[in-house]
Amino acid sequence: MSCSIYLPLSAVKIDDPFWNKITELVRTVVIPYQYEALHDRIEGAEKSFCIENFIKAAKADGSVTYPVDRWCYGEDDTPGGAFHGWVFQDSDAYKWLEAAAYSLCTHPDPELEKKADGVIDLICAAQLENGYLDTLYIINDRSKIFTNLRDYHELYCFGHLAEAGVAYYNSTGKRKLLDAAMKFADLICETFGENKGQKRGYGGHEIAELALVKLFETTGYVKYLRMAKFFVDERGRKPYYFDLEHNAKTKGEGYFYNQAHRQPRFQTEAVGHAVRGVYLYSGMADVAKYCNDGELYFACRRLWDNIEQRKMYITGGIGSTVHGEAFSFDYDLPNDLAYSETCASIGLIFFAKRMAEFDADSRYSAVAERALYNTVLASMAEDGKSFFYVNPLEVNPLACRVDERKKHIKAVRQKWFSCACCPPNLARLISSLGAYCYSENEDTLFINQFIGSTAKSALASVSVDSDYAGSGRVKIKISPKRPMTLAVRIPEWSDYKGGDVKDGYEYFRIEKESELEFDFNSQPRLVKCSNLVRGNEGRAAVQRGPFIYCIEGADNGENLQLLSIDKNASFIKDGEYLIADGYRETPDEKLYSLYSKTKQTPVKIKLLPYYRWGNRGENEMQVYIRINN
Repeated sequence: MSCSIYLPLSAVKIDDPFWNKITELVRTVVIPYQYEALHDRIEGAEKSFCIENFIKAAKADGSVTYPVDRWCYGEDDTPGGAFHGWVFQDSDAYKWLEAAAYSLCTHPDPELEKKADGVIDLICAAQLENGYLDTLYIINDRSKIFTNLRDYHELYCFGHLAEAGVAYYNSTGKRKLLDAAMKFADLICETFGENKGQKRGYGGHEIAELALVKLFETTGYVKYLRMAKFFVDERGRKPYYFDLEHNAKTKGEGYFYNQAHRQPRFQTEAVGHAVRGVYLYSGMADVAKYCNDGELYFACRRLWDNIEQRKMYITGGIGSTVHGEAFSFDYDLPNDLAYSETCASIGLIFFAKRMAEFDADSRYSAVAERALYNTVLASMAEDGKSFFYVNPLEVNPLACRVDERKKHIKAVRQKWFSCACCPPNLARLISSLGAYCYSENEDTLFINQFIGSTAKSALASVSVDSDYAGSGRVKIKISPKRPMTLAVRIPEWSDYKGGDVKDGYEYFRIEKESELEFDFNSQPRLVKCSNLVRGNEGRAAVQRGPFIYCIEGADNGENLQLLSIDKNASFIKDGEYLIADGYRETPDEKLYSLYSKTKQTPVKIKLLPYYRWGNRGENEMQVYIRINN
C-alpha cells in the first residue's frame, strides 16, 4: 500500500472548456433550484417536506406523539402536525448544505451563504438538548429513538449532517453546523459500543462510518474514528443485532440487503442495496487507512474487484436490479431493466477516491471517470431543473408506461422526487469536483482527472490546460518546490504509449519548471463487453474519450433494435455527435416465419454522448448496437 492524499478543494481552481459550463450550471441554477425544491416551491414537482419537517421539529415539545411505523408518510394518510415524507428526508437538506459549502469555497456568494445560514439556524433549532437530531422521532415519538436502526435511518441522516458540518466549516470557518454534528456524534459515541449499557448496533443504511472519519480528520478526536471502526466491525456479527432489535430470526437471504450478512472484513462479493454498499466500502477504506488494518483493506480490494470486473455497466452505473435497488449476480447487467441509481455511481466515485489513496493504480480513477462523465452527468438535464433517479442503457417509452417491470424507468427527467436523494448528491459532487483531480504523497504528485485547472500542493504548483473532453490533448505546466516525481494517469481508452509506466501512470522526474504535452487520441472506438453478459452478445457500444455514446429515436427513428453498425465503421464527428454508416432491417410484422436473411437498407446512424440523452422529450434510446459482420 502506497498511501497518498487528495488535494483539498480550496487548493484547486477549475478552468476547463467542458466542465466550466457544468459547474456554473450547478452553482447558478441547480443549487438555487434545489433550495426552492426543499421548500416545496417548485410548481408541478413532488413535495419534499424537508424544510417543513425541521420547522415542525423546532416547535415540537414531545407532548404529542404519532406512529413511527413506515418508511414514508404522505399528506393524505398522516396528520398535519406529524412528520411528512420519507424517513431519511433530513438528509436532503444536509446534502444541499454540503453542495452550498463547496460552492462557497470556490465562489464566495453572500446571498447563498445567507440562505445556507438560515437553513443551519433552523436545523440547530430542531436539535434536542442531548444532541439528538432526527426530525422523524423529534416530531412523532421520542420514546422510539434508536429502536429501529435497521429501517429508519437515524445514523444515515447523522452521517450526512456530519459531512455537511465539516464541509461548511472548511469552506466558511463557521462551526455552528459542525458543533451540532459533533454534539450528535458525542451522543452516538455514548449510546453505541461494547461497554455495559451500550447498544451493539449499527445503521441499516450506511454512511455514518465515513462521516465519523471526516469528523475525526477535522477535529482530531480519536473517539470518532473508534466509533467508525466499531460500526464496521460490529456489522454482520452473530447474533445479528437486527434480529435482537426486532425480536425475530433472519429469514430468506438474511441481511444481504444491508451488507450485514457477515462482517465486512470477510465479505467477498458486493451484494444488496448498491448505494448502501459503496458507502460502507468507502467507510471501510477510511478505517483501514487510519487504523493501518491490512485485512480490512484487502476486503475493500476484493469488493472493488467484484464490482469493477463483474457488476458495473459500461457507463459506470452499478446496482442493476430494481428489487432492493441492488447489486445482482455476476454479469447480470440488463440494459432495459437497469436500475443504476445516480447515488450509486456517486458512491462508487467516493469509493474509487479512497482506493486510489491506498494504491497508485490508475483503474480507480478510470472508474471514477467512467461514472462521472456518463451516469452522473446523464442524471441532470441540460437546464439543471430536472433529474433522473434511474439510469438505464436502453429505453422504450411505451414499455416504461405499460410494463410493470419497467415502471422504475423514466423516458424524461423529473422536476423532483419525494425520495430526492440523488439531485442534491449530484450537486455536492459537481461542486467539489476539484477535490478529485490531484493527490500526493511525500515525493509524488498524481494527476488523476484531466480537468483543466490550477493547483498548489506541498510539492509543486501545477496547471492543466485540457481539451480532454474534445481532442484528448492535455498540457501540463509544473513548478516544483523541490525535486519530485509527477505521475500522470494514462486513460484506459487511449492508445498512448508512455515511457516509465507502472499501473497505468507514467512517471516523470521533475527538478525544475517543466512543461509536458499529451495526446491521448480520443478517437471513436467500438467496445464490447463480456459474452457472459447475456443481453449484449453480438452488440457493441461506441466510446470516444471518456464518453459512452448512444442512439436516440429523435435522430434515428423508431425501433432502434433494427439498426446495426459495421464492425469496421468509420465515424465522422459532427460537434458532439458522431455519424457512422450502418443498416436498418426491414420490420417483419409476421410473428414467426422460416428463417431467411432479413433485408437491410444502408442508413446513416447518428450517435450522441449518453450524458445528453433524454433532453428532447420522450423517445427511444439505446447504448449497445448490433454489429454487422
